[in-house]
Amino acid sequence: MGIELYLDLLSPPCRSVYIFAKKNNITFTFKQMEVLKGQQHSDGFGKVNVLRKVPALKDGGFTLAESPAILAYLSQKYKTPDHWYPLDMKKRARVDEYLSWQHSSIRPIYTLFPIQVVFPLYVDQTAPEEKLQEALEDLAIPLKQLEEKFLQDKPFLVGNKISLADLVAVTDLMQLIAIGYNIFEDMPKLVEWRSRVEKAVGKELFQEAHKVILNFQDLNNIFLHAPKMTLQISTPGHHQAVVIDPGDGPGVYQG
Repeated sequence: MGIELYLDLLSPPCRSVYIFAKKNNITFTFKQMEVLKGQQHSDGFGKVNVLRKVPALKDGGFTLAESPAILAYLSQKYKTPDHWYPLDMKKRARVDEYLSWQHSSIRPIYTLFPIQVVFPLYVDQTAPEEKLQEALEDLAIPLKQLEEKFLQDKPFLVGNKISLADLVAVTDLMQLIAIGYNIFEDMPKLVEWRSRVEKAVGKELFQEAHKVILNFQDLNNIFLHAPKMTLQISTPGHHQAVVIDPGDGPGVYQG
């Protein structure tokens, strides 16, 4: 029995797994999940991931959660080209360093998405301007760190070739494009880096993976036909809940 990947392409971590598997010609069964419809709460999916979050992998009797773990597993199982997850200990440590850092530092992206997209669709009004500004300000710091600490003057985050770190980073940042906030315009280094990543992945595959998130009309339809959810809007020192309910709301996507 082959690999099964449980993915919702609205999720950046799911898109990184999808692109990696496709790019490396890994044969898998695409188990499309619609988290906003609560499919993660089914009994069947609960047997794959008791955490009830995506992405998730099933390989025979073996199951795995968390996108960095899934990406590393696929890389090693299928012996993908070394540049993705290098055997060189120091280079691999750099990939792991970024994957560990982004998990907590790029999270303002996930705050901006519900503020800009989900909130207006459910409550028929724009999100509080102060919440948006706080989220944008919070995001400015990790974006600067991404450029200065990780990218520096290199073509890619870890060196001269694309790695898992680049793939995870670009799928995260593309989430902002969907809400009309093009951070690439104000950061020329990131503009050039994104172009290199897209070219390395292949433009057709890159667009395929991001099709739903970049088509705002489709995005609206997805949210408008989803069950009610509880939307949590949080920024440092502030928290606001809008009762709109299925269960886990935006938190059902894991990193």
